[in-house]
Formats: sequence, structure tokens, C-alpha cells
Amino acid sequence: MRHIQKIYGFIFFSIIAAIIYLFFAIAQIQQTLNTNIENIFIAEAQSFAQNINKEIHKYIKSNPYKELKKNPKLQKNMEHTLSILVNHAFKYIFVLYKDKHGNYRYLLDGSKEKSLFNQRLSVKKELWDKVYETQQPLIVNQKKLDNLWITYLKPVIVNNKTEAIIAIDFSTELPQNIYNAIEPLDRIFIYIFIAIGLLIFILIYQTYISMKVKKESITDPLTGAYNRNYLRDLLNHIHIADYQIIMLDIDHFKQVNDHYGHKAGDVILATTANIIKKEIRENDILIRFGGEEFLIFIKKSSNTIYLAYNVAQRIRKAIQLYDFLYDDKEIHITASLGICCKPEHFKNISQAIKHADEMLYTAKREGRNQVISTIKSNPLKKAAEIKSINDVKSALEDNRIFCYFQPIYNAISGNISKYEALVRMEDRNGSIILPGQFIESIMYTNIYNELTKNVLENVFNKIQKQKVSISANLNFSDILDNNIYNLIITELKKHKELASWLTIELLEYELIEEIAIIQKRLFEIKEYGVKIAIDDFGSGYANYSIFKLLPIDILKIDGSLIRDIDKSKTSYKITHSITLLAKELGITTVAEFVHSASVLETVKRLEVDELQGFYLAEPSPVIL
Repeated sequence: MRHIQKIYGFIFFSIIAAIIYLFFAIAQIQQTLNTNIENIFIAEAQSFAQNINKEIHKYIKSNPYKELKKNPKLQKNMEHTLSILVNHAFKYIFVLYKDKHGNYRYLLDGSKEKSLFNQRLSVKKELWDKVYETQQPLIVNQKKLDNLWITYLKPVIVNNKTEAIIAIDFSTELPQNIYNAIEPLDRIFIYIFIAIGLLIFILIYQTYISMKVKKESITDPLTGAYNRNYLRDLLNHIHIADYQIIMLDIDHFKQVNDHYGHKAGDVILATTANIIKKEIRENDILIRFGGEEFLIFIKKSSNTIYLAYNVAQRIRKAIQLYDFLYDDKEIHITASLGICCKPEHFKNISQAIKHADEMLYTAKREGRNQVISTIKSNPLKKAAEIKSINDVKSALEDNRIFCYFQPIYNAISGNISKYEALVRMEDRNGSIILPGQFIESIMYTNIYNELTKNVLENVFNKIQKQKVSISANLNFSDILDNNIYNLIITELKKHKELASWLTIELLEYELIEEIAIIQKRLFEIKEYGVKIAIDDFGSGYANYSIFKLLPIDILKIDGSLIRDIDKSKTSYKITHSITLLAKELGITTVAEFVHSASVLETVKRLEVDELQGFYLAEPSPVIL
């Protein structure tokens, strides 16, 4: 669509350029014709004036006025000579002298009428005087006079003194005819320019309306922040490494709505957005993520890891100190904030946003009104804890990469139905390192491929020894990666008799590229008896088209829905709709993040098939 618009724009401006070119080209042609006519006249007038000058000098040796006055016959003969030169173009040829009072009077007139000798003629004295003084010919433009175009003036010099001036008037209808011929074209061009002007005005107005409508479609009307429509578009072109991400949630907002009413809640939301805007810069991006949650993209201006953390603390303090007024009542609120400091360490922006949301949940769980990030309150300490690619390589070589296993329970029987394998690394001091501290540094490297192979071998060894079903985590990008996919197929061929005990969990996110390749490869994997699960379904933007395209056996409902399902009607309804859809499609559902008895009872009531979470059992290096 954009290419078509560019082509239309190019054609439109090319037409305008061509019309402007034609307009000026025609004007140039008219000017050239007029100039050529002038040049022809001047050349002929110079020739006439030269001949007249010779004729005067032939018979007059001193003052022309005195000699012609004494000799009327000479005057008559010379006027006859001038009259021979008069024609349709050169209508007036005459000679004037300047009297002692500075007035110009006739000496000779070639008009074939009665003699005008010594009669006064009104002329532009400054021009004629100039010829008298400089003794140089002069061309006078007379275009404003009817039937007269140009006058050629030539001085008559006798004994080094200007005694008279020869005047030859040139008149022609040619320029007028040219003008008359071109005038309709000029009029057409004027109409075209008016039409183009109106068209440009209409285009500008339509563009303004379009931009206004688009702005309204991507802006939250209550807070003036961007909305989720804008976020969807942003996710397609944002450079993840250029930003840090803050997720903000107003603490106890539901209580404010319940106690003061929804209008008070609207005031608080709008005011909170204004507070945030004052604390961020123009190149930062504020989005109302939903309800009382705001998403903030902080543009990196330096390499400091503190940037978003410092901004978040300023926002938190500003909200805490602000006196929110509604109906003459002061309402004091606080906010919790979670930060993803290094979104570039995640495979896509949706995962980075989810990480910021996880940090936000941690901030609320640990008491609210605080900022929690990957680096928490000591950014440099956590950054130093991120393991390098060499650390991971050494751990692989020293067999310090292994798996913990978290049970997944059948919701009806309460028995363990399978386990999820969770990769861990042991550092040289014996401490257990979670994947968030080492996976990021090896993504898209050969070390990541080796780690994937190591995990699959660990899983198959566990299946062989204990005859239990185990799921292993992969990303859709891993299936697209030829090296990792070939590695998976190799391991499946090697452990063909154990493949039916394996489940591959794929992380679900908004955009799945190369769906045809993924579809083909997943069906090939399923031929070995492997089950396919979609992990974190319901996080970000659930892509329901995958049910039609991919061979899905299990759906793991995202923990962000489950964690507050006993309190949030929205989470409850979304989860309910997912379970109903899964049952219709014959897909097993798993509730992650079951962290309390209340949550457990709620998901059972929704008839989720399987359960997983710390309330039931924590990950362990041994299988129960």
C-alpha cells in the first residue's frame, strides 16, 4: 500500500512539475519572440537613422534650425526623404531640436502631413536630454502606449555638438497577436493552478483529518497516553536495544473505585498519567497498558543501567507525594513499578514486557510502593551476576549444567502426570544459577545449541531410568533454527523408544514467523510420538490461529492470568474461555503459577486438566 502511495505521489508531483515547466516555457517563448522582433526593429531602425543622419549632414553644415528656416525647400525635400521610409511598422519618423528654453520642437516630420516645423512636442525630457548629453543612441520602451512599441533615438552631432535628435517609432501588432494567442493558455494555466491549489488544500485537510483520526485511534482518551493499538504497531518496528521498559501499576486501585466511585478512579488515572509525563522525556513512550497499568519505554541516552531505575524512582516518589483531589476529598495513592533493564537479552519485545510485568508483580508481592527490576536496588551487583558465554561453556565442559524437575499434577486425581525440566547451572562455588542469569548471554550461539543438546540428553536419561513423562522448553525460533532442529531430530532418532514420553513446550508470543516451516517441522517431530505444548498461552497477545495451523496437544495457561485468578474477574473470564476452547478442540490445559489454596480451588472449579506451581511442589533435582 505504501509503495502505491509513493507511486501516486510521484505521478502527481511529476504532472505538477510538467505543468509548471510548460507555463514557464510558453512565457519564455513569448519573451523570445518579443526579443527577436525588437532585435529586428533595432537593426532596421539603426540603419534608417544612420541614413537620415548622413542626409542631414549632406545638406546642413551648422545649426539645423537656422538653415531649415532659411530654406523651406530643403526642409520639404528632406521631409519627403523621411516619408519614403515611413511604413506600416515605422509609422513615425521625425527630427526634433531643443530650443533655448529646453523644449523640443519639430525640425523634420516624415508623416506626409502638413509641416509641423518649429511646433512643440511633449516628450519624456529626461530621456531625450540624456541623448543630448551623452551623444549616444537610446532605445525607449513604449509598450504602455497604444499602437506604439519602441522608439529609437539617435543624436545629430554637428561640430561635436548635439543639434537635434532623430526619432523612429516602431509599431506592430505582432506582440499583441502573440499575446492574444497565448492568453487562453495563460488562463488555462491559471485555472489549473487554482485547481491544483484546491487539490493540495483538500489533500492537506484530508491528511490532517487522517492524522487526527489515527491519533485518536492510538491514544487513550482518558489519560492522553498511547493505547494498545499503538503498542501493536510499535512492536513491529521498535529497536528493542534502544529502550528500557517500566511497568507501573497503581496500588489498591480497585479499593479507590469501590470507595470513591469510578469518576474518582478516572481522575486518578488521568492525573497519574500527567505525573508520569512530567518525569519522562519527549523521546520516551507512555502507554496505558490496561486498567490501572502503564507501560513506559525509556529511551537509552547512555550506557548506564541506572537510567530506567532512576526514572521509576522519581515517578514513584512523585505519585506518593501528590495530593489527589476529588469532590473536595484528598486521596493518597502509591504505585508499584517493575523494570526490564536489558530488553535486548530477550528473544522479542513481548518477552521483555512480560519480564517487566513479572518484576512489577514482585514489587506488589513484597509490599507495594517500590521499584523492582532485574537489578533490584543494586543495579551493578545484579549486572555482575549475569554469567558470560565463557562461564556457560566451562560449566558444560565440567558437567555443571543439569535439570531441576517440577511436578505437574492431574487436577482430578491429584497424582503427578508429568514433570517439567528446568535447566540450572552450578557455579564453581557450588551455588545454583537460574537460567535468567546465563541463557541470555548465549542466545543464538553454538553454546546455546550445545546446552539444548545437553538438556535433551538429560531428559531422555531421566525418562529411561524412571519411566516418567517430562517436558522440555524450547522457543519457536529454535524450531526454525536448522542446527537446533537437526539436533532435536538426531536425539529423537537416538532415543526413538523414549520419544513418546517427551513433551516439547513452545513459548507462545504474538508473531510467529515462517509458520509453514514450523508447521511442517512440528508434524515431523510428532511422528516420533512427541507431544507439543504451548507455554505461557494468554500472555501478551494470544494468537488463536495457531490452533488451526499447529498440532497442539497441551495448552499451558500463562501464570500472569493464574496468579490473581481468585481476585480478578477478568483473569477468571479469560481463563474460563481458554479452557472451554481447549475442551472443544480436545487439548489438555495446564494452570501454571498455582501459588495458594485459593488459586488452586479456583482453577479446579474452572475444570483445568493439570496443575503446576510452588504451592503444590517446587522444582527439585530429583524426581519424586
